Amino acid sequence: MPRILLVEDEEHLAAGIRFNLELDGFEVETIADGLRALERLAPSSEGPVWKAGPDIDLVLLDVMLPGLDGFQIVKRMREAGRYTPVLMLTAKGLPEDVVEGLDAGADDYLPKPFDLPVLLARVRGLLRRSDWARAPEGAAPARVGGAEVDFANFELRKGDGTVRLTLLEAMLLKLLVERRGQVVTKAEILEKVWNLNPDTETRAVDNFVMRLRRYLEEDARRPKLLETVRGVGYRLADQ
Repeated sequence: MPRILLVEDEEHLAAGIRFNLELDGFEVETIADGLRALERLAPSSEGPVWKAGPDIDLVLLDVMLPGLDGFQIVKRMREAGRYTPVLMLTAKGLPEDVVEGLDAGADDYLPKPFDLPVLLARVRGLLRRSDWARAPEGAAPARVGGAEVDFANFELRKGDGTVRLTLLEAMLLKLLVERRGQVVTKAEILEKVWNLNPDTETRAVDNFVMRLRRYLEEDARRPKLLETVRGVGYRLADQ
């Protein structure tokens, strides 16, 4: 049974979300304070691990919290090597707020107010996407140029360096690897990776492609592996 950590300081909203998640078959733990949430999600005494804890499968994280805001929490989680999927819930729904959340390391972003069926669909969808992106333990890593990508652990190794991929980075790279040599449109990426309407206007895809280029390319400004097909999308070169 998937276990969800709900970080929300509005008591009535937290109670309503928890009730509906439990009706849907999830186990739910709640925290109302940002600093306490950070202690739970990224304890400083432990080394980097993929999950925030062995018993947490997904984090629902409000932005406006006492002690520490959600942007800082997810940023510190990622810096500490905690890559549990994070769905941010917030009244700050402007495009720049969404970009800030994604750049901090969130995997999805749901502005308030929202309908509970929409929240439940986002939760189930994010868990499915996480399962799709992750290869079975022991699966052979994928080769991309001079890099080796371990989708079982969301690690990209190149030379002596190792990069821990976020869920969205891993999903985007896996989609490109599966379609190697073919053009993948921005609309398809938005739909399959971000679970967004294909017509959504955002530069999130371009920003994430730039991140992958920094990991993969010898010179990210002159990409040879991850090519832009102008006006259409992107193509990972055959090898």
